[in-house]
Amino acid sequence: MPNERRGNEGTSAVPADQQPEPEPQGLPQTLSELVDHARRLHGDVEGMVDGDVRMSFAELADAIDEHAAALVASGIEPGDAVALWAPNIWEWTVSAFATLRAGAILVPINTRFKGGEAAFVLQKSKARMLLTVNGFLGTDYPALLAAAAADLPDLREIVILRGDRAEGTIDRAELLARADDAARAKAAVQRDARGPLDCALIMFTSGTTGLPKGVMVAGQPIIRGFGFYGQCMGMQRGERMLVISPFFHAFGFNGSTVPCFIYGTTILPHAVFDTTDVLGIIQRERITTMPGAPAIFQSLLNHPDLDDYDLSSLKRCVTGAATIPVEMVVQMRERLGMERVITAFGMTETHGIVTICRPEDDPETIATTSGRAIPGMEVRIVDDEGVEVPVGEAGEIVVRGYTNMLGYLDDPEQTAATIDPDGWLHTGDVGVIDARGYIDITDRKKDMFIVGGFNAYPAEIERMMIEHPAIGQVSVIGIPDDRLGEVGAAFVVPAPGTPPTEDELIAWCREKMANYKVPRRVWVVDSLPLNASNKVLKIELRDRARRLLG
Repeated sequence: MPNERRGNEGTSAVPADQQPEPEPQGLPQTLSELVDHARRLHGDVEGMVDGDVRMSFAELADAIDEHAAALVASGIEPGDAVALWAPNIWEWTVSAFATLRAGAILVPINTRFKGGEAAFVLQKSKARMLLTVNGFLGTDYPALLAAAAADLPDLREIVILRGDRAEGTIDRAELLARADDAARAKAAVQRDARGPLDCALIMFTSGTTGLPKGVMVAGQPIIRGFGFYGQCMGMQRGERMLVISPFFHAFGFNGSTVPCFIYGTTILPHAVFDTTDVLGIIQRERITTMPGAPAIFQSLLNHPDLDDYDLSSLKRCVTGAATIPVEMVVQMRERLGMERVITAFGMTETHGIVTICRPEDDPETIATTSGRAIPGMEVRIVDDEGVEVPVGEAGEIVVRGYTNMLGYLDDPEQTAATIDPDGWLHTGDVGVIDARGYIDITDRKKDMFIVGGFNAYPAEIERMMIEHPAIGQVSVIGIPDDRLGEVGAAFVVPAPGTPPTEDELIAWCREKMANYKVPRRVWVVDSLPLNASNKVLKIELRDRARRLLG
């Protein structure tokens, strides 16, 4: 594979005398082994809480093995692909690990995908079985797929994990009834069929810039990378994590479920984000850990009844992927009670992690950077020719090391375009790196717009605007301009209180930033459109801006 070439461990621009950091020891090497690890070390700890369903890690592991045997009895062989199209529910976790314990490859599908998009994933991955639900947010997933009328010659069976059984499908109880002694014995053999660096999951990108790409990732890099992540977080046995990030996303399964199995932290899946619901769960279930996008924490801080909830159990979170003001980090500590707030950076193509802040980092470092490389990874900033730029200069972030993907499924050309001959994966993110090796992601290359010859980065403008006390959330895009080519436009969700006016905000921006960065239009809105990962859908904002501008 293109990323098998490994460079020296370390991070570009890190002082030469920096000592290597210790990594967690004794971790399992495959995701299948991780189930045994959790059963052995944390069997008596509550492993899963989903509504009325409560299981210890031992009970969770037993449920996984029963499901794995049922898959084997259904004809799933090592290396087969099994697709999983469902929200954050306990059945997702059991089905995912059962697939891996059967020696198969897990193919998570985005719950926002329509029938045609899901059919593309099933067709591309040659999935033998689809595990799905019926009725999530009023959606009939089997009907969506049927309406796509796609040719799926490899798909043998559809299983409904939760909800009404549709025509031509079976439900979970019927699947589990197949798990006889012979299937259990065969599953015990198949669970070791995949090695640490074999493809374990095919995680499809969102497809916002074209057809979704199937990213092939392995188990050992996920365990090693997020084992270190959990160490930086200070995750503890018996603590409780509310998982809002969707399981189909690298930050959901790789970055939440996996470290919970490593450290014995209870998983509480949350399918649809609602601020009031989340505050109630934190209070009722004594949540200690809550990873998520910055928009989630900003929504909690903006809730008018925040002070009425007991959030004293909260201890830590990891966030990132968007603008984070220093004041927000301070407020997360003071008003939400977070002892440890950490930012990190990763993408599907890097198993979900490349850099992370360290526990001792100050609020400004946490707010203005995404940390430094984890052990075993290198990070550089390069220009359009691939030449490394000086510290402090902006360029594309490229990374090299063990978390680089195995490649794109059946797409060697796209793989070669992403991972260069020297093993550097080109992220498409623009950023800078400081003398300590900490990276500041200024934007996606595709989101940058040019104002009269000057590069404008929405994330930088958003970071400055969020400091205004009347702004709760903000997202900036580029819009056409006859004179300058493009100028900035901002969609603002006001903080509680009197909403700001467009003129007021533009005048404030003129005092705080260079003229070319100042948005020429500001629209005050009730909310920002978010995808299932709680990231702002800028493509929708661009469409809305076109309509508003006529």
